[in-house]
Amino acid sequence: MKLISYKHLGKESWGAVVDGQVIDLAAVTGLATLADFVGSDAFEQRNSLLAKGKAVAAFDQVELLCPITRPEKMVCAVRNYMDHHQEALKAGLQRELSAEPPIFLRVWRANTPHNGPIVRPRVSETLDWEGELAVIIGKGGRDIPESEAFKHVAGYSIFNDGSVREWQFHAKQIASGKNFESTGGFGPWMVTADEIEPNRPLKLEVRLNGEVVQSSDTGQMIFGIAKMINYASTIFTLAPGDVIATGTPSGVGFARKPPRYMKAGDVCEVEIEGVGLLRNPVVDQE
Repeated sequence: MKLISYKHLGKESWGAVVDGQVIDLAAVTGLATLADFVGSDAFEQRNSLLAKGKAVAAFDQVELLCPITRPEKMVCAVRNYMDHHQEALKAGLQRELSAEPPIFLRVWRANTPHNGPIVRPRVSETLDWEGELAVIIGKGGRDIPESEAFKHVAGYSIFNDGSVREWQFHAKQIASGKNFESTGGFGPWMVTADEIEPNRPLKLEVRLNGEVVQSSDTGQMIFGIAKMINYASTIFTLAPGDVIATGTPSGVGFARKPPRYMKAGDVCEVEIEGVGLLRNPVVDQE
């Protein structure tokens, strides 16, 4: 099932996409947000609830929001594909592989939805792309063992971890370059976990103005989804609606010779097999 957050006739809501129609589920469940839904007992009844919902508009007539509009936490992996690690080394970024997954946190205001603009901040010309599989937590928890991790996954989405490189490289801590407002694409929807077999390798492709700039599959991750859930939940309690961005493969702009970055007028697309297509135009900050 494809679940979305959206705005229609000036009102935010959430629901499912079926045959090109948006079925509102907020009124059926009494739950305000998709994050509330994935953490509730009602989530397991989603198929029967769908039959009770009403179509409110065609999919192309609503304004999409990020699937999880205001996640408590976005946990993002650093260099989680070996080919990306190697291209970063060749570009002069010296960092050894670690025994545990290195992570950073991203704030929700740094996200923009499908078809929403990725905003290049006025202080930089080094806005880079990073196509990633996003994992959305349904059942929260602390100290989740890897063997139980997929029971905590509500579904999957697509993330473009837009990175302002020179700000990322100001210090060893990279979060400043990862949290500029509206630099990361997130969407278009959440595909429920029952649609994708755990650990199934999914083809991932990023296109800039139609040109393929990243091409890999999620089976190439160094640390898998279960390990990331286990590691993150050891640090803090994962909450329903939390997002885990699983890292990007090689092909990013800063590692190219010469470097290449997103600029106003560009269109960046991230497509992941079984999940969908995330599209964002690029604009300059006003």
